[in-house]
Formats: sequence, C-alpha cells, structure tokens
Amino acid sequence: MDTMISPQNENDLRTLCVEAGTELSQSLRELLNFMPGRALRTGELAKALGIDKVLASRVLKTSRAGDPLATLHAAPGPEPLRRVVRAVEATGAKADSVRAADLAVEKFESLIREIVGDRSALNTLLSAWLPEARREFELRRKQSAYRAMSEIRGSSADTSLGAVLLHPSKTEGMIDIVWLFGVFALRRTRPGAQVRLTSRRVAKVGSPRQPMTLRYEHVEDLRGLRLQEFCSTPEVEIEVHDSGEVVRYLIADGRAGARSGVDLVFAEVNLAEIRDTLGVDATRSAYFFSEISIPVRSNHFDVLVHKDVYRGLNPRLLIYDTSFEGVASVNDRARDLDRLDMDESIDSLGSGVDRFRTGAIPSYARTLEMVFSSLNWDAAEFRGYRSEIEFPIYGTQVTMSFDPPGAVGH
Repeated sequence: MDTMISPQNENDLRTLCVEAGTELSQSLRELLNFMPGRALRTGELAKALGIDKVLASRVLKTSRAGDPLATLHAAPGPEPLRRVVRAVEATGAKADSVRAADLAVEKFESLIREIVGDRSALNTLLSAWLPEARREFELRRKQSAYRAMSEIRGSSADTSLGAVLLHPSKTEGMIDIVWLFGVFALRRTRPGAQVRLTSRRVAKVGSPRQPMTLRYEHVEDLRGLRLQEFCSTPEVEIEVHDSGEVVRYLIADGRAGARSGVDLVFAEVNLAEIRDTLGVDATRSAYFFSEISIPVRSNHFDVLVHKDVYRGLNPRLLIYDTSFEGVASVNDRARDLDRLDMDESIDSLGSGVDRFRTGAIPSYARTLEMVFSSLNWDAAEFRGYRSEIEFPIYGTQVTMSFDPPGAVGH
C-alpha cells in the first residue's frame, strides 16, 4: 500500500479523501462485476454473499456513488468491507481484483485511524464538503443533543411555535407587532422537574412593553394572553417569576410521563412597538428571533410581513449560541463570533393564510385566522417567511434579520 502522508492543510486532507474514495469505489465496482448477473440488487447481493441487507445496500451505494467523497460517506467500516471482499473472493473473483480491493480498504482504514482519528471525525470532515453528508451529520448530532438535554432538563416538547406579524401602525413611522407563540405536547419526563417558558422583553428604559390581548385589553403577564380554544383542558396553572426583562413561567402541573403533554398557545398585541427604520439611509438591521429554551423536536418560526413593511426586503437567517453572552443583537458585530454555521434556511411562503399552513401544527391556520379576524387585518396583504428546524439546539437563538437597502451582507 502507498504510504499516506500527514496532511498539512485542508487541501491536502481533501486530496487524501478523494484518493481513498476513488480507489474504494473503483475496486469494489470491479470486484462486484464478478458477481452473477452484475446488475445486482440489495437482496440478491445479500443472499449471494451471505450478508445482511443493510451491509449489502451500503456496499452497493459505495460502489455506485460516483463522487469519491460520497463514496466515503456511504462506505461501511473497514472490517465489514473486508468480510465482503472475502465473500466475493470465495465466489471465484480474480486475485488481482481482490488484491486491489484489499489495498483500497487498507487505505480507507489508514485514513480513518492514522489521519483523521476515527470514523466520527471523518464524518465531520465530509459534512463540510458534501451537502448530503452535512445534513445527515447535523441531524444526527442534533437528535443526540435533544435526547441528552431532554433527560437532563426532565422535560421536552414536540413542537414550539413562534410567529411574529408586522403591520403599519396608526402612529406614523411605527410598526405594530403581534406575537403568536406556543408549545405543543410539552411534557415533564421526570417527576419534580421544572417545565418552563420564557418571555423576554427587550425594551429601552422608559418605554416598557404593554402587551394586550386580541381584544386590545391590557394584561399583566402571559397568563392573560392565553388562547383557550387552542390550549389543553383542563387549564394548566402557570406560575410567574418576573426578573425584569426576562419573565419565566413555570408549568405548575404535577403530571409526568409520555401522556402528560399539554398544548399552550398565546397571542400578544403590541401597538406602535418599534420604529420602521429601514429607509434608504438606514444603517441598522431589524430582527426578530425565537429562543430555544426547552428541548424540542421541531421549532416553527414564522415572520409574516405586511406589504407596506420592509418593502422589497427579504430576511436572512442567523443562528446564535446564547450560552456565553445571552440574547444576541444582529447589529452587534462582536456577536458574529457566536453565530453557528448550520445547514438551515428560510422558506418564502407567499401571501395569505392558505400559504401559511403547516402539517406540524394542525390548528395553526385556524389560529392565524382568529388573529387576522380579531385585528381586522387582511391576510392576503401579508407575505410569509418560515424557518422550520428539526431538533434545534437547546440554548440557541433563531433569528430573521431584515437588512437596510443596499447593505452588504454581514
């Protein structure tokens, strides 16, 4: 086998991966050509070689991947590959083809153990170069993080909802904001564990928020904003712990276990809440965010924008790690260091409630219809943007930012 050099930089490492993947796919393809029928299917290969269908499927994917990096991503481990080579050898394959396959497997093993360290490290590398590898890599790690945090916190939920509606205010130069937020199948998985929601009030001193219901009634806290039609019954008691800008709501319910889940949905109206500052001479971005404050399987975050707000502007998605410095402002460039490079995106939904529907929350369209009807707003005049993240990382901030016209991307 050729001696593998230690890579000095990313290009050297990528070259070694390409070489290993190329040799592996070529040698396996040549080796499998000796199998009866050649155009083998998974079941046929498994039966002919006496291996399970999962291994047979991965071997076929490895031989047919085309791209050498995709080959490495699909490949089974070195030992399973050796079992396959021995099994094909037993069918009468040519010695030269068997030897080439053995050398390719050895090179693959050397790449894993001597160059990158282990298979997990190789998958991490491939995730940076291969889109499908990145998606699978991130999803599996996020699933693991979700399971771990659910067990540590003793609570979890199926879906969290954050939807913000932006409408021109009757006060000139201002924007009315409606927050629709909720959590579905929120459960305590360990008796005695705290199950909590968080409401964060980021406001300048002297201009505190004055949240109102959809009937424009002032309320003191989250309890008065509950939309009973979309919440679990009997009503869940909520304890309020006010710490100034942050208000924590504890679910005062002693139930625990898989069947203890509750649904909670709230709507908060804030008139003339922020200035419409994204004019031609603007230098600061406007942003809205959803915090991942409970372990959740799916986070659903929508920004619904009236046609006369942020005309011609589309948001960009930023995900921040808030574990060190707390909630991040997109206008604080020092917080760029806390941004996470994740394979997530924003979907442009179009206009109208029918375009805002989602299978993840069956009652979502009806909830939006209630909001638009109560406020006498026309849903057809709103365009929507959605970030839907599977297994979002606990302690992160999912942000949509509208940047000033002509601004260079951050």
